[in-house]
Amino acid sequence: MNGLDFSLAGAGLTALGSGALWWADQRLLVVSDLHLGKTERILRRGGPSLPPYETRDTLIRLENDLTTTGAATVICLGDSFDDVEAARTLPEADRLWVNRLQAGRRWVWIEGNHDPGPVDLGGTHLAELPLPPLVFRHIAETGKSGEISGHYHPKVRVQTRLRSITRPAFLIDSDRVIMPAYGTYTGGLRSSEDVLNTLMRPEAAAIITGQTPRLVPMPR
Repeated sequence: MNGLDFSLAGAGLTALGSGALWWADQRLLVVSDLHLGKTERILRRGGPSLPPYETRDTLIRLENDLTTTGAATVICLGDSFDDVEAARTLPEADRLWVNRLQAGRRWVWIEGNHDPGPVDLGGTHLAELPLPPLVFRHIAETGKSGEISGHYHPKVRVQTRLRSITRPAFLIDSDRVIMPAYGTYTGGLRSSEDVLNTLMRPEAAAIITGQTPRLVPMPR
C-alpha cells in the first residue's frame, strides 16, 4: 500500500499517497473535501468553463483506494459537494457510481461548511463522529485531541535538488490530523498561514502526498 504509517492517540493510521487516511484496525477509510461538482458550480456562477472531469477523476481515485484497502467503513469528512445545488444536480451516472461505492459498506457523510451532507445519497449524515480514541469533524477545534479534520486543504512547499514543489499534505501532531483535500480542482492553504500555525503544535510534521508519501517538519 502506498502510504506512511503514524499514530494518533494510540490509533495506528496510514496516510495514503492519494490523500486518504486509512485506519487498518477499524477497516476505515477517511477522505475529506471532495468538492464534487465544483466545475458545475463555477460555471453556474458565471465563472470560466473548466474541463468537466473533476468529479469522475475524484471518484476513480476513491474507487481505487476502496479496492486497495477493502474498507468496510468510509467517512467523508465534510464539503463532499461544492454546494447544495451541486449535490442536487449530480449527473445520474455519477450518482449511481457513488451508490455502487457505498454498497456493502458503512458510509458516513460529515457535514461541512459548503454542504450540510448529501441527504438523498444514502449513508449516515452527522455533524461529527466520535470513534474513541478519535473524533472526526470537518473543522478543527482548539483544545481538542485525537481529532481528525479537514476544511483547510493544507499544502506545503519543499525544495528538492532541482526545484521547489508544492503539494497537498497531511498536517500531524500529538493532538490532531488535518487532512488534505481529496477532490480535484480544490486548491489549498499553505501550512505557513497563521490559522494552521495556531492549530498545530510547534513540533508538527507534514506528510506530503504523491507516489511516495514523504514526512517533513511542517513548513512555517
